[in-house]
Amino acid sequence: VETGVHSPPGEITTPPGKVSPTAAATVSPTTLAKPMSGMMIQEEGGDPIIRKGTAGKTVKLTANYVRLEMEGEKGMYEYEVKFSPLVDSRDERFKLVGQQRELFGPTKTFDGICLYLPHQLDQAVTVVKGIHPVDQSEVTLTMSLKHKKRLADKACIQFYNTLFRRIMTTLKMCQMNKNFYDPTAGHLVPQHKLEIWPGYVTSVQQFEGGVMLCCDVSHKVLRTQTAYQLLKDVVAQKPADMQGSVLKALLGAVVLTRYNNKCYKVDDIDWDMTPGSKFVDHNGEEKSFVDYYKKHYGITIKDEKQPMLINRAKKKTAEEADVAKLIALVPELCNLTGLTDQMKNDFRVMKDVALFTRVTPNQRQSALRKFLKNVNDSAEASSHLLNWGLRLAPDAIKLEGRLLNPEKLMAGKNFQFTVNSKADWGREITTNHMLTAVDLKKWSVVFVQKNDAVVQNFVSLMIKLSPKMGMKVAQPEMNQLANDRTETYLKAIRDNVNPNVQLVVAIMPTPRDDRYSAVKKLCCVEKPVPSQVINFKTISNEKKVSSVVQKVALQINCKLGGELWGCSIPPKLGNLMVLGVDVYHDPSRRGSSIAGVVSSTNMSMSRWYSSTCFQQPGQELIDSLKIAFIKALKKFYEMNHVWPDKVMVFRDGVGDSQLAMSAKYEAEQFKDSFKHISDTYKPGFGFIVVQKRINTRIFSMSGKELDNPPPGTVLDHTVTRRDWYDFFLVSQHVGQGTVSPTHYVVVHDSMELPVDAVQRISYKLTHMYYNWPGTVRVPAPCQYAHKLAYQVGEHIHKEPSAKLEDRLFYL
Repeated sequence: VETGVHSPPGEITTPPGKVSPTAAATVSPTTLAKPMSGMMIQEEGGDPIIRKGTAGKTVKLTANYVRLEMEGEKGMYEYEVKFSPLVDSRDERFKLVGQQRELFGPTKTFDGICLYLPHQLDQAVTVVKGIHPVDQSEVTLTMSLKHKKRLADKACIQFYNTLFRRIMTTLKMCQMNKNFYDPTAGHLVPQHKLEIWPGYVTSVQQFEGGVMLCCDVSHKVLRTQTAYQLLKDVVAQKPADMQGSVLKALLGAVVLTRYNNKCYKVDDIDWDMTPGSKFVDHNGEEKSFVDYYKKHYGITIKDEKQPMLINRAKKKTAEEADVAKLIALVPELCNLTGLTDQMKNDFRVMKDVALFTRVTPNQRQSALRKFLKNVNDSAEASSHLLNWGLRLAPDAIKLEGRLLNPEKLMAGKNFQFTVNSKADWGREITTNHMLTAVDLKKWSVVFVQKNDAVVQNFVSLMIKLSPKMGMKVAQPEMNQLANDRTETYLKAIRDNVNPNVQLVVAIMPTPRDDRYSAVKKLCCVEKPVPSQVINFKTISNEKKVSSVVQKVALQINCKLGGELWGCSIPPKLGNLMVLGVDVYHDPSRRGSSIAGVVSSTNMSMSRWYSSTCFQQPGQELIDSLKIAFIKALKKFYEMNHVWPDKVMVFRDGVGDSQLAMSAKYEAEQFKDSFKHISDTYKPGFGFIVVQKRINTRIFSMSGKELDNPPPGTVLDHTVTRRDWYDFFLVSQHVGQGTVSPTHYVVVHDSMELPVDAVQRISYKLTHMYYNWPGTVRVPAPCQYAHKLAYQVGEHIHKEPSAKLEDRLFYL
């Protein structure tokens, strides 16, 4: 609506070109001084995309979703607020709008630009005067009605999430990132100096079954150690570059200040500033940090000489971005959050933390009920919803899902077996022959002198146990080393590797990343040969060594180009090629990422071709992905002498926000590369995004009790996305805690396959990851691509040799 013309509400015309509500929130006030054209949201038309399968048997499920119910049809009126003169600071805008309580009534939502009210103001344009909170000057506020929305409208989703954030604050929850935690219900883990806060992840979205709240349990680990203590610990080690070491330890850490339960990220350390330094507070007075904390929070700062931590506040509007707002924090008042890498590697710490964070399905659902009860019992929290005519359903949603039939797998000597209900075939695979075994005739073992006895035992077990799985192993060449220096290992391997050597086994006395990386770099790039690095501790335990050797033999067979088991793809699908893509982001080198691309080269999905793409800074990742994609198609042709009729790409590592943009774009680009094979080549093409990090939890209902759904459970309606062809699949069996389903979003589909076939193939592929004799959470090509990208990005840093591309050398 042009600002000059005010059509009555209800007749609001929609200019061409819709803008999403989130885009509206990022427009700066200066651009808002122009008429707001193109800011209208059309009434949501169109039916949701519902793609349901029918295969398998029906199972009763429930999920962590709660319906939002409308009580009566209250509308939502959206006003655009303009300030004259312009007010840049978001906080000041909120205060100005807050001054107008009598006019707006008790219920309003304001996001800095748009004001949402549950009732209409008398005039279409309302002009009021306010007092600027800082310099007390007069500011004119102009509220003009943009449009009335139905609360069931998709554009209201952002508004619901704001509403729930407010409810959480009312329930005295403390916000960290996007989640909310309850500081009053923390559990202490004194032996590791930790505290664990329980909390919730909530999000409201529109699903096929209407608007629902998804609510999951989350936990935040806090350390009782303060930033000050960490600083002291670093200084106590007397490092050469003290400031550098302290910076390294604290930079990027998230700290929690206990006096106001807020979280800050440490962006810098100011060595010239101390708690004794002066600053100007919001009333314009100058005072030192020591006095400020004493007066406001009653806290006495002990060490007045400590440097201050600096946090750069995130800017909400474009204007504020120019004025860098720095927040200075006192290290001794900042508690560190999260677990250090050292803690993550400590089995005992993780075990004790898991007692609190690993939650069973019944505990999860009771936490959800408790949350609903808290909202409904607290008059203030429930009034947030009631004022808008909304109500949360009293309990989680009940659903029907389907359980797919168990898979049949093939091993060597035509042995076929059906996978059991726990989706685990460790027994079958070690007692039968592998699908295709490669005999190990010439191999070399490199080890340190002092580990001699254990290594000899390992070798004799390899020779003894492997034939049971169909693999003949000859006596290796044994290379004793005088010491365990990296150079010693590398020299021994260089001297021993010649074109006839099939495999190098390096046994390391201690796990050390630098040595591991050096050996892998040598064996993958410089002298390409399959390599197996084994930690001495793994093979030194008498009781477990046999099962370890069996697993090592299986892994070695994969690295030599063998196959462990296969699955059957129905012949009526034609020649199907599947491809997995995953990306590794190198945290130290921003902007350069490495993608692994792994594709099948036979119909039993038991042979794979792997290639890596390096993204150069400033170059689109998809450009190098296309090259890998064409290489994969050519490899399929080379192996089968026929081009694939159908190609399915499983893409891991794309979040919700990038679905529409990157996934659609990548799918188009991939589809575009078929013409590089020939102009007439147009196979069926599917592009499926696989999401692991989701907050959806599915539970199976047996009587009153809830349990984890069995592997093969599919849910493809009600709680799936309204605007996508998608489904949830539970493929793993977990012993403790709650299983996480995997979300499959079919972004592009020209395969002309029924829904059941797509779900079935996805489930089949979770059985084909050779590093684990059971199902995994994502289709095998994704898991391989992840492993490849990680291995290359973390250790090798170069493109692996083409000689290794047709084997799973990175397992």
